[in-house]
Amino acid sequence: MSEPLYRDPTTPLDARVQDLLDRMTLREKVGQLNQRMYGWDAYRRTPGGDFELTDALYAETERFAGLGALYGLQRADAWSGVAHGDGPGAEDGAALAEMVQRHVVERSRLGIPALFVEEVPHGLMALDGTVLPVNLAVGATWDPELYERAAAHAAAELRARGGHVALVSALDIARDPRWGRTEECFGEDPHLAARLTEALVRGMQGAAGAEYFAADKAPVVLKHFAGQGATVGGRNSAESELGLRELHEIHLPAARAGVRAGAAAVMAAYNEVDGMPCSGNRALLTELLRDSWEFDGLVMADGLAVDRLARITGDKVSAGALALNAGVDLSLWDEGFTHLEEAVERGLVEESVLDAAVARVLRLKFRLGLFDGPHATPPAPTGGEQIGRDLARAALTLLDNKGLLPIPATVSRIAVIGPQAATTAHQLGDYTAPQRPGTGSSVLDGLRRLAPPGVDLRHAHGCALTGDELSGIPEAVAAAAASDMAVLVLGGSSARTPDTEFDANGAALRAVSEMTCGEGVDLADLRLGPAQYRLLDAVVATGTPTAVVLIQGRPHVVPDTAGALLTAWYPGPWGGDAIAEVLLGLAEPTGRLPVSVPRSGAQLPVYYNHKDTEYGGYVDESAEPRHSFGHGLSYTSFAYGTPRVTDGTVAVEVTNTGKRYGRTVVQVYLRRLITSTWPRALELCAFEGVGLEPGERRTVVLPLSMTEARTDSAEIRVAESARAALSAVPIVLDVRGVRA
Repeated sequence: MSEPLYRDPTTPLDARVQDLLDRMTLREKVGQLNQRMYGWDAYRRTPGGDFELTDALYAETERFAGLGALYGLQRADAWSGVAHGDGPGAEDGAALAEMVQRHVVERSRLGIPALFVEEVPHGLMALDGTVLPVNLAVGATWDPELYERAAAHAAAELRARGGHVALVSALDIARDPRWGRTEECFGEDPHLAARLTEALVRGMQGAAGAEYFAADKAPVVLKHFAGQGATVGGRNSAESELGLRELHEIHLPAARAGVRAGAAAVMAAYNEVDGMPCSGNRALLTELLRDSWEFDGLVMADGLAVDRLARITGDKVSAGALALNAGVDLSLWDEGFTHLEEAVERGLVEESVLDAAVARVLRLKFRLGLFDGPHATPPAPTGGEQIGRDLARAALTLLDNKGLLPIPATVSRIAVIGPQAATTAHQLGDYTAPQRPGTGSSVLDGLRRLAPPGVDLRHAHGCALTGDELSGIPEAVAAAAASDMAVLVLGGSSARTPDTEFDANGAALRAVSEMTCGEGVDLADLRLGPAQYRLLDAVVATGTPTAVVLIQGRPHVVPDTAGALLTAWYPGPWGGDAIAEVLLGLAEPTGRLPVSVPRSGAQLPVYYNHKDTEYGGYVDESAEPRHSFGHGLSYTSFAYGTPRVTDGTVAVEVTNTGKRYGRTVVQVYLRRLITSTWPRALELCAFEGVGLEPGERRTVVLPLSMTEARTDSAEIRVAESARAALSAVPIVLDVRGVRA
């Protein structure tokens, strides 16, 4: 008997999908749309150190005669309870994946393999996976090319461990920094997020248009579609009060860019749009995403989101039907999709609708080559630590400098103080696997390693990240008073510990220990822990020149009383070395703010691209941010020439007028003058980083799309930040050409 058509790798992909679909029972089809169990429940370590499969996996594959997808087989963290010793590491992760896949295929009548879906938020979230800086740090680099290389490394690491599909936050726009998941956003601006999302898709998946994925590339699921960064009050999973124009102008451009770049999948967000949760929103998932944008990839629900729809439909059977009819193809831990066979039989779902979703799941499996194995697992990529260091260094942003940095060569005694000074655990961000002892470097480690010989480094903890315990401050004051300079390292933490209480979807239910950020850890205010302010005041009061370093996952409010302020958005394990390099002048601070930094939580929102109205201040304080979007200082200086707009481009001459090498980011902003609706004050429309030696001059040419501008008349302003752009001399454009 000849092999079935779907087994023939020379047959066109769509024909293989249809042949397999035609052979499947309704029960088997429903199984392909379910991603029901947690991957860490599929295996256990034996006393001898080997892996064995669990009864839970046997039951799940028996239920639908196979398995559509399995989430988190490699995941390790406080929520899953997986740690070194009981979970899969770099040496045996691929073997575990092969064991599970072999079982799935054997239990499937038609030999259909499973998709292994993993979290890759800032590197592969697995034991021994490379931990990269969080997305907010990526946004601070303003460097899509660098991020594309990092994304390619993460994809190769995932595939080397036997994983297939990468879940990556990219689409959330940080409009309220009280939201604990701000660290997962590229920033507050849609254009910046769109360019980085394109880089993410290119890096992870490869060139757009390829029918099959390379062995070291992974289909990406872009999270979260759409508007999740605009939840009311900055509260996780709360409602979003978004009009359609705000949705399209701010929250959809990154998704649109990702789809155009060829993204294989998107994840429907928890929030609702116009009263309908995204997982049940047909206008969003079908009419916009599929019909208008012509997206032919997969739509995944967020964890347990389908079951939430029962509040609308009345029961979980109809909730699953609503999600499927809206455009969701693959569930995540829900019960609703397990009842789709009943939903079809009751007439709640047409089998043709179910078939279309199954075809999309199968198509992704064929594109990964899962039916054409067995394949040798690609080798693990090298160079992850260096990529992490490069990203961390590029993201460091100097917000204020009263001539204190870089640390002068005359300084011989440095006090390194603060709750973030000697730890790496709080540099890593949420969605991070446990690290092996000795991995990474703290700020203190970095200064000890890189400071010139003879420099005396003194350390004092000072206080905790949270709380008002002040007993450690006298020691810190003494260390500062006895030194030529103090480096005060403050900030927040998303580190989860075993005593953290988790919701069923992995979000923290209650902040414990020193947690101040991450999923489920939202703040009503943006202040640091009270003891940190007392420590700052006490150290500055000694008169010792003080540089403050903030290691954080969201912009916190810090007064400008110190001599310098450097911010690092959870820079990853090697962030301490990167910070030390910049403090000592061994590297330049090249980052630029991806979000505006408020003066207080009471003045929110403070994003730069607000509507162009009478933007008045408050009686009791300014309405302007302390530091604007795009802001970042250098150890050198730059001069910009007069911009020239010709043939759809903006050209500007940039000169390094200082005495050191430096990198600036040329930022092009659009200010609409005549529009059909009320315009925004400014809109970023192009940017490019340029590195120059002292005295070097270069003409930077950036593309300008007047189609995207959608305006009859506009001003173009070229500057180094949004605030500087407001005072820049504009060039006025209209659709007929250029006006002086």
